[in-house]
Amino acid sequence: MESTSSELKVKLRKPFWALFFGMRVAIATLFLFVSFAAMAQKHPAYTLYNSKGKKVSFKKMVRKLEKADVVFLGESHNNPISHWLQLEIAQKLDETKNITIGAEMFERDNEEALQAYMSGTIDAQKLDSIARLWKNFTTDYKPLVDYARAHDIRYVSTNIPRRYASQVYREGLGSLEELTAEEKSWIAPLPIAFDAELPGYQNMLGMMEGHAAPTFPMAQAIKDATMAHFILANYTEGELFIHLNGSYHSDNHGTIRGEGIVWYLKKERPDLEHLTVTTVSQKDVSKLEKEYAGRADFIICVPENMTKTY
Repeated sequence: MESTSSELKVKLRKPFWALFFGMRVAIATLFLFVSFAAMAQKHPAYTLYNSKGKKVSFKKMVRKLEKADVVFLGESHNNPISHWLQLEIAQKLDETKNITIGAEMFERDNEEALQAYMSGTIDAQKLDSIARLWKNFTTDYKPLVDYARAHDIRYVSTNIPRRYASQVYREGLGSLEELTAEEKSWIAPLPIAFDAELPGYQNMLGMMEGHAAPTFPMAQAIKDATMAHFILANYTEGELFIHLNGSYHSDNHGTIRGEGIVWYLKKERPDLEHLTVTTVSQKDVSKLEKEYAGRADFIICVPENMTKTY
């Protein structure tokens, strides 16, 4: 009986020591987690702000975006955070909405090649050989294109063929009237609305400090008008259209730096609800600098020493 009693005492002690050891491990793990979390907060890869400069969570931003008809994801072309968040945002919105994606990075005369890739008719190597892909396509844009391809999401081109934008810069908007019917099908219907005296366009020329011809705003306008036209041509009522473009084309909702895509979109469809996202860089991302407040509905603030993709 004495032996049995001793064995019982040992058995009773084991759970207590096991529990004590487990608590120490749990506390240590929690300490490490908190430490790593604190380090991440001190060195964030980005911080999200709303238009008033107030910090906002990614989840809250997505909840707002899913209520829009058109979302503009304004990027810094060589910023990896811009491109990663484009993918993350699209994936989250795809969970709750039927989405279509359009991109400045594909020109309308390459639409056939893009759709051949989306349908699996050609591979990435063939797409690269027949379409004018941006130099950072593989690293920055292909992940989202491939996500859309794998999930049967429409991904379309929206931009004017660059040779016609260059033509406008050299010869003015009137020169586009000489294009063939097929060439005109790749741009916004002519003539487009354009007033060189608008403050936005005058500011644009002022920023160039005399280094740009008066036709420079025309070249920007035909790009914006074309992108707006093909967004609307591919928009489906009740669904969500996500557009990727350089932030300059959608910043300030088309009211300050030239008219922008938003201005042309609102001119044709003032009933559509749009939201904008932009990307800015700062030395310290813990507080949004005043100059960036109001630039978009949501502002991705990235450290200025962030690695560039090119």
